[in-house]
Amino acid sequence: MKVIFLQDVSRIGKKYDIKEVNDGYAMNFLLPRKLVVTATPRAVAELEMRKKEIVLKREVQENLLLKNLEEIKGKVVTIKGKANDKGHLFSAIHKKEIIEEMKKQLNAEISEEFIILEKPIKEIGECEIPISIKDKNSSFKLIVEEN
Repeated sequence: MKVIFLQDVSRIGKKYDIKEVNDGYAMNFLLPRKLVVTATPRAVAELEMRKKEIVLKREVQENLLLKNLEEIKGKVVTIKGKANDKGHLFSAIHKKEIIEEMKKQLNAEISEEFIILEKPIKEIGECEIPISIKDKNSSFKLIVEEN
């Protein structure tokens, strides 16, 4: 049975992939959990339209970010978190929290994929967060303070 994946399914397919899967697996597992839809001509056409919209939206976002890249450079974002006596945070700071604070403090929207963060931040202090869009790079300073 030919299906369109609505979500990533490990070792089977990624979101928006069109693949052939066993009928029983599709009918008994994938379809009841709403992980896929049957790949009818209409569903395939809708998928192509959705993919085009996603590509256009991403291009618009990238162009906007490229314009705002210089404005972001050198800016400071402050995040507060609970920490112990040694300065280690109880809860690590991930890309999502950084993006939310950027929206609040700088009025800048950046997608997670453009922020380069090797591992979550687990300590109080300052660090430089790099941003990479296409071939252009920038960065901003993140200050983590104790609550």
